[in-house]
Amino acid sequence: MKKTKLLCVLGAVAVTSSLALTFAVIPEKANAHKEPHDAETLKAFEDAFMEQVVLGDNLFHGDPAAQKQTGVNLSNTGMACAMCHPISSDIHPHEFPKFQEQMSEFATLRDMINWCIEKPNEGEKIDPDGDAMKALEAYMYWSARGSVLDPGRH
Repeated sequence: MKKTKLLCVLGAVAVTSSLALTFAVIPEKANAHKEPHDAETLKAFEDAFMEQVVLGDNLFHGDPAAQKQTGVNLSNTGMACAMCHPISSDIHPHEFPKFQEQMSEFATLRDMINWCIEKPNEGEKIDPDGDAMKALEAYMYWSARGSVLDPGRH
């Protein structure tokens, strides 16, 4: 008797699932733009991005001209980001946001960048939405390209 009821239930589930799949509406792939970008536009986007990556690279390696250009002081100790993180992908930007032990709080990548500037480098906190922060972030993400997003990981 129990076996018969179980088979009836399983049969009903199978029929229901089959009907749900038959009548399910599968949407087309969503695109941010109705038309694909042409090669010239894509090149312009890439050039703008790489300009920020280069600026971020210069800031990361302590270039005084890049700091002057963006109006920031990243260090008063003579340290640059690259002195603790010779390869910027070692920062693991793909793992943010996460709980950051040094800060004793949940932090974004931008929070961590400012913590490093203020604490070990004794520099001046930078605007989280400013040009220097965007450039540093672009360089760090570019350095970690190909990494799988894994927020919260340690």
